[in-house]
Formats: sequence, C-alpha cells, structure tokens
Amino acid sequence: MSNGRAVNGFLLDITGVLYNSIYKSDGVAIAKSAEAVDFLYKHSNVKFLSNAKGNSNRNVARRLQRLGINIREEDVITPAPVVAQYCRENKLRPHLFVREDVLQYFDGIDTSSPNCVVMGEVEEGFSFERINRAFRVLIDMPKPLLITMGNGKFFQRVDGPCIDVGAFAAALKFSTNCEVLNIGKPSRFYFEQGINALGMKPEEIVMVGDDLMSDVGGAQACGMRGIQVRTGKWRPDFEKLPVTPDLTADCLYDAVKLIADNGFRL
Repeated sequence: MSNGRAVNGFLLDITGVLYNSIYKSDGVAIAKSAEAVDFLYKHSNVKFLSNAKGNSNRNVARRLQRLGINIREEDVITPAPVVAQYCRENKLRPHLFVREDVLQYFDGIDTSSPNCVVMGEVEEGFSFERINRAFRVLIDMPKPLLITMGNGKFFQRVDGPCIDVGAFAAALKFSTNCEVLNIGKPSRFYFEQGINALGMKPEEIVMVGDDLMSDVGGAQACGMRGIQVRTGKWRPDFEKLPVTPDLTADCLYDAVKLIADNGFRL
C-alpha cells in the first residue's frame, strides 16, 4: 500500500456510509462517520456524491447535521438538481414522478405535453397510481424517455433492504420499450459532477461507498479508485461480483485512517 498513488480528494456516498436510514426518521449515524468527516475537512478535500432522491441538498445536509455529522450543504451532490439542469439544457418537458422536496429544482421548467418522465420517488410518495401514470405518459410518446435518479436495485434501511428506482425503471422499460437515462451513480456523467466539484483529476480521487457495483465499479470506470465499506447494503456475496475494490474496510473511519496513516496514498 505504501507504493500507491497520492489521494488528494474523497467522494463519499451518504446512505450506508455516513448513516443508516430509517423510514420517516432521520436515521442513525454509523459509528465514527462524524469523526471521519471532520478529519477529511481538516486534512483533505471532500464532497458527498449520493443517489439520494427524495430530499433537497439543504435537507440532506440538515439531516446529517442533526445526527452530528457536520457536512456543508454546498458539498452535497444529489441527482435532482443535475436532472433539472439536464432538462433545461435539452429543452425537455418532464412528467415529474418525484418527491415534493425536490420540486423546487424544476421551477420554471415547462411540464406541459411531456416528452420525458423523470422518476425519483420510491418510498412514501410511491403508489400504483403514480407509476401507472408514468407508464401512460411514456407509452403515448413516439420516442419514450425515462430519466432516473440513480439506477439501484435496492437500498438498505435499518428495517431491511428496499426495492430501488432501478427495478421500477426496468418494469417501465419492459412495458413501454422506453429509453432509460440514468442520472445518478454509476453513470459517468454523474460521477463527473463530483470530479468537477473537487477540481481534480480522477486518478487523484477515491470514492467510498457501500454499493460495490454502483459506487466502486462506477468510480473505477471513471479512473478513480473505489473503496468498499462493510456498512449499509454491503453483503458477503459482493465478493462474487465482477468488481474488485482497491480497498475494503469495515467502515468509513477505518478507510480514512488507513489512507491517512499511509501518507494519503493508496
């Protein structure tokens, strides 16, 4: 490890790395994640790249602050504002299948006569009526386009694993033959938001996540190094998947300490 490359910046996943989510609650901080974040703010460069779909960047930061994890709103990157900007730049008129807290990012965007569907709701605002409405909008389009905020198969809550947006997107693709555009991890376009926010070359950055394929594999495909933590959605059978982390650690704190003790090299 001492012969590794310099690590000048960190991208951190949020759910499953900093805290574990609880339905309709702030959740619970993962042990020593607050200390790890404080250390990185003092000794390195850090941004938080999440597929969190339901809350604004401000409310993501506030939730973590209430849990004692002192991250800054301006360092949080989530899909909703990126998707909204993509819609503006590409003159898209989305049918919004999202949570109320992120609607603010779509202010001023024309949503009449939709030419795409934006999907980012999988919990309390999800219903058969809403996904069926999205289905009906897509099936009537000459070139149906579904934009998803992430493409996860499942996410982890304290009470157990939960089906994620990628699975519902697969159902809509099966039923409408729509094109699916993921603006979230593991897409290169989304990882570039974090790379650009740090202002570094990919090879200077490590990504820390609990999802081997999305966090680690996606980061490696962009030229970064990927660190797997054994928290959140991590499962022992991840070792059978076709991605090999550059480092595996029990938690974020341990990963940061290993790298720092090695002179910020990996």
